[in-house]
Amino acid sequence: MPDLERFRADTREWLSENCPPGARGPGEVYNGSSKIKIRDPDTQLWVERMVAKGWTCPLWPKKYGGGGLSKDQYVVLLEEMRRIDARPALAGFGTSMIGPTLLEYGTEEQKLRHLPRIARGEVEWCQGYSEPGAGSDLASLQTRAVLEGDHFVINGSKIWTSGAHNADWMFILVRTDPSVPKHDGISFMLLPMAQPGVVVKPIRLISGESPFNQVFFDNAIAARADLVGELNKGWTVGKRLLQHERSGMESLLAGSTGGRGLSGLAAIARRYIGEADGKVADPAMREQIARYDMDSRSLRLTQRRVVEESAEGSTPGPATSIFKVMSTDLEKVYFDLATAIRGSEGFGWEGSGFAVE
Repeated sequence: MPDLERFRADTREWLSENCPPGARGPGEVYNGSSKIKIRDPDTQLWVERMVAKGWTCPLWPKKYGGGGLSKDQYVVLLEEMRRIDARPALAGFGTSMIGPTLLEYGTEEQKLRHLPRIARGEVEWCQGYSEPGAGSDLASLQTRAVLEGDHFVINGSKIWTSGAHNADWMFILVRTDPSVPKHDGISFMLLPMAQPGVVVKPIRLISGESPFNQVFFDNAIAARADLVGELNKGWTVGKRLLQHERSGMESLLAGSTGGRGLSGLAAIARRYIGEADGKVADPAMREQIARYDMDSRSLRLTQRRVVEESAEGSTPGPATSIFKVMSTDLEKVYFDLATAIRGSEGFGWEGSGFAVE
């Protein structure tokens, strides 16, 4: 039996025996935050088993807590997980963004100190990029970091910081040299959130809740040892991290639309519109659902081709930004269709006339 076929057989057997029923289908996915308690015992068991296997970060080297899988093996693992509808055991900015960036730009000491904790689900990260005066023009950021001995002193603020209220660490872009052009003089560093100089204030949305926050730094401290890459050369590191965000192997292979394909919309349509001869009764809606499904499948196939054409262990480049735009557009199409199919019931959220979903 060829090696990859043997790996598939072994993986299928292991998943069958070790993936708990409660870790299959929609449900809780842990992000590693020390401030969040796992609610579902099956989710806890799934995290523990995947951590022991190294499959929370399957592509990372084993010495950093990963599984040491090849790209082809990882593709097989994702396929076998989807086959049984298994959820990821661990997800978040640690596994998808700062972890891969440290693998590429971090020192060996930084890798050994931070990566195993991410892989074990012991820490969650947030991203300190946007500022009140530097959103789309990120290079205009003004949060300052001044080197004093063996640490940097940071003052300023970041906004729209997703998950900052639950994060243990932040990766942050700061200005370390204001005398040079704005794309220069920026550094990329890591800082712990649990310190007196960091204040997190939630930004409430109209729903009353939000993952977004504004974070204020008043003489916050980042160790000099947690400067990633060269001083004043953080713009390069920061851009590369965004490529990792948009080109995570799992998202490229599964597609951002995930399982929201033909069967999901068709099932909703059959429920709310009805069916005739085994088809959605409304021909116009049938056509819109089919068009969405073809576009969604085309994107996923293109993403997979880019992964297969990329070098072993590398992250696809600028094409990932195109995928980001297309995935977002498809997300909007999906939810517009899902709402339109439900008619008036698509605009409420409580009462006997509205389903939970």
